[in-house]
Amino acid sequence: MKITIISGSHRNPSQSMKVARFLRESWRAAYEDDDVGIFGLADNPLPLWDQRVWEGSAEWRALLDPLREDFRASDAFVIVSPEWHGQVPAGLKNLFLLFGAQEFGHKPALIVTVSAGEGGAYPVAELRMSSYKNNRICYLPEHLIIRRVESVLNENPGENNQESDSYYRARISWALGILREYARALGQVRASGATQSSTYQNGM
Repeated sequence: MKITIISGSHRNPSQSMKVARFLRESWRAAYEDDDVGIFGLADNPLPLWDQRVWEGSAEWRALLDPLREDFRASDAFVIVSPEWHGQVPAGLKNLFLLFGAQEFGHKPALIVTVSAGEGGAYPVAELRMSSYKNNRICYLPEHLIIRRVESVLNENPGENNQESDSYYRARISWALGILREYARALGQVRASGATQSSTYQNGM
């Protein structure tokens, strides 16, 4: 099984990438035969969408085709988003404009949001509301909000709030197990052919 973790922060370094790396190592520890990787938007490597994406321009194909191949091969996704001014970062929203149903369609995704304080709920709502329509990514009913992120999931135990850190580690393990089972189930749905349609290519 192939899992792709997308770190949606443009910053480098970032707490989102720290969380993404922890998620990767947690997955590898639990499911050592799976292929799990990270795609990060640090330094915002993807240009903003323009009409040439749909026209298949050589410049866009050179940039996107390797990522398309990687995303299409993925069975599930973890979307890690910081909360910037109560919003999902622009680069992450742009990513969902650049890739469609062939990459994300009818594949499960776990939303993980990151907050330096007590926030983190707004990006969950934004992703559920506006990032799935045409690409048909399937967000789990479960999600994770990593609050006060600087004090949890650090490699140095002395930097962690023990109570919060223990809670997040246990809940992450549980949520990743759910995601893996959804990946197995939705693989059967895609294989059935029921999701294929040249008539209804976009969501309503």
